[in-house]
Amino acid sequence: MSLEPVTVPSAATDGPTPAAFAALQLEVVALRDESKTAVRKRRMEEELKPFQVELLKLQDHLEAHNQRMIVLFEGRDAAGKGGTIRRVTRYMNEKHYRVVALGKPTEEQRSQWYYQRYVAQFPTGGEMVLFDRSWYNRAMVEAVFGFCTDQEYKDFMRGVVGFEKDLVRTGTVLVKLYFSVNKEEQKRRFDRRRDDPLREWKLSEIDVQAQEHWDDFTDMKYRMLKRTSTSEAPWTVIRSENKHRARLNAMRVMLNAVAYDGRNPDLDFVPDPAIVLSGAQELGLMEAERIRGGKFTS
Repeated sequence: MSLEPVTVPSAATDGPTPAAFAALQLEVVALRDESKTAVRKRRMEEELKPFQVELLKLQDHLEAHNQRMIVLFEGRDAAGKGGTIRRVTRYMNEKHYRVVALGKPTEEQRSQWYYQRYVAQFPTGGEMVLFDRSWYNRAMVEAVFGFCTDQEYKDFMRGVVGFEKDLVRTGTVLVKLYFSVNKEEQKRRFDRRRDDPLREWKLSEIDVQAQEHWDDFTDMKYRMLKRTSTSEAPWTVIRSENKHRARLNAMRVMLNAVAYDGRNPDLDFVPDPAIVLSGAQELGLMEAERIRGGKFTS
Protein backbone atom coordinates (compact mmCIF):
# COMPACT_ATOMS: atom_id res chain seq x y z
CA MET A 1 0.00 0.00 0.00
CA SER A 2 1.50 3.28 -1.09
CA LEU A 3 1.06 6.47 0.91
CA GLU A 4 -0.03 9.69 -0.75
CA PRO A 5 2.24 12.65 -0.01
CA VAL A 6 0.76 15.09 2.53
CA THR A 7 0.75 18.75 1.49
CA VAL A 8 1.31 21.13 4.40
CA PRO A 9 -0.36 24.54 3.87
CA SER A 10 2.17 27.27 3.42
CA ALA A 11 1.66 30.47 5.40
CA ALA A 12 2.96 32.33 2.40
CA THR A 13 0.37 30.83 0.03
CA ASP A 14 -2.63 29.75 2.12
CA GLY A 15 -2.65 32.21 5.06
CA PRO A 16 -3.32 35.94 4.96
CA THR A 17 -0.76 38.04 3.22
CA PRO A 18 1.25 40.48 5.37
CA ALA A 19 -0.78 43.36 3.94
CA ALA A 20 -4.09 41.62 4.70
CA PHE A 21 -2.92 40.73 8.19
CA ALA A 22 -1.91 44.34 8.86
CA ALA A 23 -5.30 45.55 7.59
CA LEU A 24 -7.02 43.05 9.88
CA GLN A 25 -5.02 44.30 12.85
CA LEU A 26 -6.01 47.88 12.07
CA GLU A 27 -9.66 46.85 11.87
CA VAL A 28 -9.43 45.13 15.26
CA VAL A 29 -7.85 48.25 16.79
CA ALA A 30 -10.59 50.43 15.26
CA LEU A 31 -13.29 48.17 16.66
CA ARG A 32 -11.69 48.32 20.10
CA ASP A 33 -11.56 52.12 19.92
CA GLU A 34 -15.21 52.28 18.84
CA SER A 35 -16.16 50.00 21.70
CA LYS A 36 -14.25 52.15 24.22
CA THR A 37 -15.90 55.29 22.83
CA ALA A 38 -19.34 53.72 23.06
CA VAL A 39 -18.72 52.64 26.66
CA ARG A 40 -17.45 56.11 27.58
CA LYS A 41 -20.48 57.79 26.00
CA ARG A 42 -22.79 55.35 27.77
CA ARG A 43 -21.19 56.18 31.12
CA MET A 44 -21.57 59.89 30.49
CA GLU A 45 -25.24 59.51 29.57
CA GLU A 46 -25.81 57.44 32.71
CA GLU A 47 -24.16 60.16 34.82
CA LEU A 48 -26.68 62.68 33.50
CA LYS A 49 -29.77 60.56 34.20
CA PRO A 50 -30.19 61.35 37.93
CA PHE A 51 -30.18 65.07 37.06
CA GLN A 52 -32.64 64.48 34.22
CA VAL A 53 -34.93 62.84 36.78
CA GLU A 54 -34.61 65.99 38.91
CA LEU A 55 -35.56 68.12 35.90
CA LEU A 56 -38.82 66.17 35.70
CA LYS A 57 -39.45 67.01 39.36
CA LEU A 58 -38.70 70.65 38.56
CA GLN A 59 -41.27 70.54 35.76
CA ASP A 60 -43.85 69.04 38.14
CA HIS A 61 -43.14 71.83 40.63
CA LEU A 62 -43.58 74.56 38.01
CA GLU A 63 -46.88 73.05 36.94
CA ALA A 64 -48.15 72.57 40.49
CA HIS A 65 -47.33 76.17 41.43
CA ASN A 66 -48.30 77.72 38.07
CA GLN A 67 -44.79 79.15 37.86
CA ARG A 68 -43.00 80.41 34.75
CA MET A 69 -39.33 79.73 33.96
CA ILE A 70 -37.05 81.05 31.21
CA VAL A 71 -33.54 79.73 30.56
CA LEU A 72 -31.24 81.61 28.18
CA PHE A 73 -28.48 79.70 26.40
CA GLU A 74 -25.93 82.17 25.09
CA GLY A 75 -22.28 81.98 24.05
CA ARG A 76 -20.01 81.77 21.06
CA ASP A 77 -20.79 79.56 18.08
CA ALA A 78 -19.94 75.89 18.71
CA ALA A 79 -19.82 76.46 22.47
CA GLY A 80 -22.21 73.56 23.13
CA LYS A 81 -25.54 75.32 23.64
CA GLY A 82 -27.61 73.06 21.38
CA GLY A 83 -26.14 69.82 22.72
CA THR A 84 -26.83 70.91 26.28
CA ILE A 85 -30.44 71.80 25.45
CA ARG A 86 -30.95 68.36 23.91
CA ARG A 87 -29.67 66.64 27.08
CA VAL A 88 -31.71 68.90 29.34
CA THR A 89 -34.96 68.19 27.47
CA ARG A 90 -34.36 64.52 26.56
CA TYR A 91 -36.83 63.11 29.10
CA MET A 92 -38.85 66.20 29.91
CA ASN A 93 -42.62 66.37 29.46
CA GLU A 94 -43.15 67.93 26.04
CA LYS A 95 -46.42 69.51 27.16
CA HIS A 96 -44.67 71.79 29.62
CA TYR A 97 -41.54 73.06 27.88
CA ARG A 98 -40.57 74.69 24.60
CA VAL A 99 -37.23 75.32 22.89
CA VAL A 100 -37.17 78.63 21.03
CA ALA A 101 -34.52 79.36 18.40
CA LEU A 102 -35.63 82.40 16.43
CA GLY A 103 -34.17 83.09 13.02
CA LYS A 104 -33.44 86.35 11.27
CA PRO A 105 -36.22 88.89 11.98
CA THR A 106 -38.62 89.73 9.19
CA GLU A 107 -39.06 93.28 7.95
CA GLU A 108 -42.28 93.51 9.98
CA GLN A 109 -40.49 92.33 13.13
CA ARG A 110 -37.68 94.83 12.56
CA SER A 111 -40.28 97.60 12.68
CA GLN A 112 -41.62 96.38 16.04
CA TRP A 113 -40.43 96.86 19.60
CA TYR A 114 -37.20 94.86 19.75
CA TYR A 115 -38.38 92.47 22.49
CA GLN A 116 -41.76 91.83 20.90
CA ARG A 117 -40.92 88.62 19.05
CA TYR A 118 -39.24 87.22 22.17
CA VAL A 119 -42.09 88.16 24.50
CA ALA A 120 -44.46 86.34 22.12
CA GLN A 121 -42.60 83.14 23.05
CA PHE A 122 -42.66 83.63 26.82
CA PRO A 123 -43.97 80.81 29.02
CA THR A 124 -47.42 80.54 30.49
CA GLY A 125 -47.93 79.34 34.06
CA GLY A 126 -46.40 75.91 34.63
CA GLU A 127 -44.18 76.11 31.55
CA MET A 128 -40.44 76.35 30.93
CA VAL A 129 -39.03 78.01 27.80
CA LEU A 130 -35.42 77.50 26.76
CA PHE A 131 -34.04 80.13 24.38
CA ASP A 132 -31.28 78.88 22.08
CA ARG A 133 -29.93 82.43 21.70
CA SER A 134 -32.15 85.19 22.92
CA TRP A 135 -32.59 88.96 23.00
CA TYR A 136 -28.85 89.06 23.71
CA ASN A 137 -28.29 88.63 19.98
CA ARG A 138 -28.26 92.42 19.97
CA ALA A 139 -25.45 92.57 22.52
CA MET A 140 -23.23 90.10 20.66
CA VAL A 141 -23.84 88.88 17.08
CA GLU A 142 -25.77 91.91 15.83
CA ALA A 143 -23.28 94.35 17.31
CA VAL A 144 -20.20 92.51 16.00
CA PHE A 145 -21.49 92.04 12.45
CA GLY A 146 -23.26 95.39 12.13
CA PHE A 147 -26.78 93.95 12.02
CA CYS A 148 -27.93 96.77 14.30
CA THR A 149 -27.02 100.44 14.49
CA ASP A 150 -24.87 101.89 17.27
CA GLN A 151 -27.97 103.61 18.63
CA GLU A 152 -29.96 100.37 18.65
CA TYR A 153 -27.13 98.69 20.53
CA LYS A 154 -26.95 101.52 23.08
CA ASP A 155 -30.73 101.51 23.55
CA PHE A 156 -30.65 97.77 24.19
CA MET A 157 -27.85 97.97 26.73
CA ARG A 158 -29.65 100.78 28.57
CA GLY A 159 -33.03 99.04 28.60
CA VAL A 160 -32.35 95.33 29.08
CA VAL A 161 -31.58 95.56 32.81
CA GLY A 162 -34.97 97.13 33.56
CA PHE A 163 -36.72 94.70 31.21
CA GLU A 164 -35.29 91.70 33.06
CA LYS A 165 -35.84 93.26 36.47
CA ASP A 166 -39.56 93.60 35.71
CA LEU A 167 -39.64 90.05 34.38
CA VAL A 168 -38.23 88.66 37.62
CA ARG A 169 -40.26 91.01 39.83
CA THR A 170 -43.49 89.72 38.30
CA GLY A 171 -42.64 86.10 39.13
CA THR A 172 -40.71 84.62 36.21
CA VAL A 173 -37.67 82.51 37.09
CA LEU A 174 -34.89 83.71 34.79
CA VAL A 175 -31.66 81.72 34.35
CA LYS A 176 -28.97 83.20 32.07
CA LEU A 177 -26.25 80.77 30.96
CA TYR A 178 -23.23 81.87 28.93
CA PHE A 179 -21.24 78.99 27.42
CA SER A 180 -17.57 79.92 27.14
CA VAL A 181 -15.20 77.98 24.86
CA ASN A 182 -11.59 78.85 24.00
CA LYS A 183 -10.47 79.78 20.50
CA GLU A 184 -8.59 76.56 19.81
CA GLU A 185 -11.51 74.34 20.80
CA GLN A 186 -13.94 76.43 18.76
CA LYS A 187 -11.69 75.98 15.69
CA ARG A 188 -11.48 72.22 16.29
CA ARG A 189 -15.28 72.00 16.40
CA PHE A 190 -15.65 74.12 13.26
CA ASP A 191 -13.15 71.87 11.45
CA ARG A 192 -15.11 68.82 12.50
CA ARG A 193 -18.32 70.32 11.16
CA ARG A 194 -16.60 71.17 7.90
CA ASP A 195 -15.20 67.65 7.45
CA ASP A 196 -18.23 65.65 8.60
CA PRO A 197 -21.17 65.44 6.13
CA LEU A 198 -23.52 64.76 9.05
CA ARG A 199 -22.47 67.97 10.81
CA GLU A 200 -21.74 70.22 7.84
CA TRP A 201 -25.23 71.74 8.00
CA LYS A 202 -24.29 73.31 11.35
CA LEU A 203 -21.55 75.43 9.77
CA SER A 204 -22.94 78.83 8.77
CA GLU A 205 -21.28 81.84 7.19
CA ILE A 206 -21.35 83.52 10.60
CA ASP A 207 -19.47 80.52 12.02
CA VAL A 208 -16.80 80.84 9.36
CA GLN A 209 -16.20 84.46 10.37
CA ALA A 210 -16.35 83.83 14.13
CA GLN A 211 -12.65 83.08 14.45
CA GLU A 212 -11.72 86.23 12.54
CA HIS A 213 -13.88 88.29 14.90
CA TRP A 214 -12.74 86.53 18.07
CA ASP A 215 -11.45 89.69 19.74
CA ASP A 216 -14.57 91.64 18.77
CA PHE A 217 -16.80 89.01 20.37
CA THR A 218 -14.61 89.03 23.48
CA ASP A 219 -14.96 92.80 23.84
CA MET A 220 -18.75 92.54 23.46
CA LYS A 221 -18.87 89.67 25.95
CA TYR A 222 -17.07 91.86 28.52
CA ARG A 223 -19.44 94.79 27.96
CA MET A 224 -22.48 92.51 28.17
CA LEU A 225 -21.41 90.85 31.43
CA LYS A 226 -20.40 94.14 33.01
CA ARG A 227 -23.68 95.87 32.19
CA THR A 228 -26.26 93.07 32.40
CA SER A 229 -25.12 90.68 35.14
CA THR A 230 -27.24 92.05 37.98
CA SER A 231 -28.39 90.81 41.36
CA GLU A 232 -31.89 90.25 39.93
CA ALA A 233 -30.72 88.53 36.74
CA PRO A 234 -27.09 87.39 37.04
CA TRP A 235 -25.12 85.62 34.35
CA THR A 236 -23.68 82.18 35.01
CA VAL A 237 -20.66 81.29 32.86
CA ILE A 238 -20.19 77.64 31.89
CA ARG A 239 -16.71 76.56 30.76
CA SER A 240 -17.59 74.24 27.87
CA GLU A 241 -14.35 72.81 26.49
CA ASN A 242 -15.53 69.53 28.05
CA LYS A 243 -19.06 69.16 26.72
CA HIS A 244 -20.14 66.53 29.21
CA ARG A 245 -19.03 68.48 32.28
CA ALA A 246 -20.67 71.60 30.85
CA ARG A 247 -23.98 69.78 30.34
CA LEU A 248 -23.95 68.26 33.81
CA ASN A 249 -23.20 71.57 35.50
CA ALA A 250 -25.72 73.51 33.44
CA MET A 251 -28.35 71.11 34.79
CA ARG A 252 -27.14 71.76 38.33
CA VAL A 253 -27.47 75.52 37.83
CA MET A 254 -31.00 75.16 36.48
CA LEU A 255 -32.06 72.87 39.32
CA ASN A 256 -30.62 75.22 41.93
CA ALA A 257 -32.70 78.11 40.59
CA VAL A 258 -35.95 76.71 42.01
CA ALA A 259 -36.70 75.25 45.46
CA TYR A 260 -38.74 72.36 44.09
CA ASP A 261 -40.18 69.46 46.09
CA GLY A 262 -38.69 65.97 46.35
CA ARG A 263 -35.06 66.86 45.72
CA ASN A 264 -32.79 63.79 45.88
CA PRO A 265 -30.70 64.23 49.06
CA ASP A 266 -28.02 61.83 47.79
CA LEU A 267 -27.29 63.82 44.63
CA ASP A 268 -24.52 66.42 44.45
CA PHE A 269 -26.08 69.69 43.29
CA VAL A 270 -22.98 71.83 43.90
CA PRO A 271 -21.63 73.21 40.59
CA ASP A 272 -18.01 72.40 39.80
CA PRO A 273 -16.06 75.66 40.43
CA ALA A 274 -13.67 74.74 37.61
CA ILE A 275 -16.63 74.74 35.20
CA VAL A 276 -19.15 77.22 36.62
CA LEU A 277 -18.37 80.87 37.35
CA SER A 278 -20.51 83.84 38.24
CA GLY A 279 -20.57 86.78 35.88
CA ALA A 280 -18.56 88.76 38.43
CA GLN A 281 -15.88 86.04 38.61
CA GLU A 282 -15.58 85.93 34.82
CA LEU A 283 -15.27 89.72 34.67
CA GLY A 284 -12.47 89.57 37.25
CA LEU A 285 -10.58 86.99 35.22
CA MET A 286 -11.02 88.97 32.02
CA GLU A 287 -9.81 92.17 33.65
CA ALA A 288 -6.74 90.32 34.97
CA GLU A 289 -6.04 89.07 31.42
CA ARG A 290 -6.21 92.61 30.10
CA ILE A 291 -3.81 93.88 32.77
CA ARG A 292 -1.30 91.10 32.08
CA GLY A 293 -1.46 91.00 28.29
CA GLY A 294 -2.97 94.31 27.26
CA LYS A 295 -6.19 92.76 25.92
CA PHE A 296 -8.90 90.23 26.66
CA THR A 297 -8.27 86.69 25.40
CA SER A 298 -11.17 84.53 26.65
